[in-house]
Amino acid sequence: MAFQTKATIASFGGQLLKLSHAAKTTSCDMALNLFLPPAATLNPLHKVPVLFFLAGLTCTGDNCAEKGFFQHGAAQRGIAVVYPDTSPRGLKIAGEDDAYDFGSGAGFYVDATQAPWDKGYRMASYITNELPKALFAHFAQLDASRVSITGHSMGGHGALTLFLKNPHAYKSVSAFAPIANPSNCPWGQKAFGGYFGAHATEQWAAHDATELLKRYEGPPLDVLIDVGTNDNFYKQKQLLPENFAAAAKAAGREAEVRIRYNEGHDHSYFTIATFADDHVAHAAQYLFA
Repeated sequence: MAFQTKATIASFGGQLLKLSHAAKTTSCDMALNLFLPPAATLNPLHKVPVLFFLAGLTCTGDNCAEKGFFQHGAAQRGIAVVYPDTSPRGLKIAGEDDAYDFGSGAGFYVDATQAPWDKGYRMASYITNELPKALFAHFAQLDASRVSITGHSMGGHGALTLFLKNPHAYKSVSAFAPIANPSNCPWGQKAFGGYFGAHATEQWAAHDATELLKRYEGPPLDVLIDVGTNDNFYKQKQLLPENFAAAAKAAGREAEVRIRYNEGHDHSYFTIATFADDHVAHAAQYLFA
């Protein structure tokens, strides 16, 4: 599957590529950003590990690439970073663009089962299957055997759930202000009700990080989560990291989940930029193990 390169931008000694490609799972062209560290641009045969960053509500692949400063630590450590979009675009589904928290820009990294959303809102399959396969086939520098995942808000939910459902596909996981228990917050209830149906409780649980953690039986975890104490969505109980922590404790995995509550920090990319190097370092610990 061919990628079109819309722009090539010098960044921290490497290159930030603005790409697009035709995606079957989402039934539309998908845009994304790909950062190649200096090691990968100087020698196209040099394999580098890959970190996926999943963005939050209303965002595209541009937001973190331009404001999150992940390239700084990734360039130093020789890690490529993939910044996908957050939903399909332009499917002409009625209501697709009516709200910031459902439809366009709000795919929630799930495969919808409820019509009409099931025809293109299949972001879980796109992120875990179609996009990585296409990238690894097109860019010889990317090492398919060394992949980690992280994300912010809705993207933090995506990172946690996709990791817990596919623990052998990723070397590590971390998150910024994740929607950690969507079944119990307004954002998640609206999205899951629309994508799965209001009474599809089993499907809700299958895409809820807190519920997945309760029944997780994979390898030992090392989850890093950063939350700001001045995050209004944390205060409004949209994120519920405390529920994720409680599930970890109940499962005997309290030591495997590290949640840092950062005084004064909010939900913005200022917080992501502040702690981006920490999350790159967390991924590098496993990508280079």
